Amino acid sequence: MKKGIIGKKIGMTQIFSEAGKVIPVTVVEAGPCVVTQKKTEENDGYTAFQLGYGDVSPKGVNKPRQGHFKKNDLPFKRHLREFKLEGVQYNVGDILKADVFEAGDVIDVSGISKGKGFQGTIKRHNTRSIKETHGSGPTHRHAGSMGANSSPSRIFKGKKMPGHMGSERITVQNLTVVKVDADNNLIAVKGAIPGPKGGVVCITDAIKAQGGN
Repeated sequence: MKKGIIGKKIGMTQIFSEAGKVIPVTVVEAGPCVVTQKKTEENDGYTAFQLGYGDVSPKGVNKPRQGHFKKNDLPFKRHLREFKLEGVQYNVGDILKADVFEAGDVIDVSGISKGKGFQGTIKRHNTRSIKETHGSGPTHRHAGSMGANSSPSRIFKGKKMPGHMGSERITVQNLTVVKVDADNNLIAVKGAIPGPKGGVVCITDAIKAQGGN
């Protein structure tokens, strides 16, 4: 992994290729990000860079994190993420902008998916309902059999049950960068990415890059 940046999902739109083909894209405000920490094998046991994104007032930062920023005379940032970037040399205080990527790059995008709250098995696991006529009662959307009665006398782990849905970290792999607007720090990514509008996402080189989609 040689490239990485933090951004904010702006929303979806469409652009046209030179051949006149419509391409659905998600627009991400990528950076500017500041390098807030540099981790090394000697001190930390691994090599990585910590990036900060999004300005915030000192009132919105707790004291330990304030000391983290003041140590290197850095501006306060709302979001911090760590990237294991290999083959690049950054120093604390360096600024990363959207132009670290270019059109045609294949990337992975990670973010927190939309929260759906508590949901039943039909919406959460795509199970089917039973018929809604001829006396099926108020159970047509209930979960089916939980398992055998006397043996094993318990529900196996992994049973598809009702519960909390969404609001979890999702990574969409092998997306393609369609366009980069370096002046406005915008990246247009082909297809959809996780999270709601305004959600924070991390963009990195694709781990399994095979031409994108």
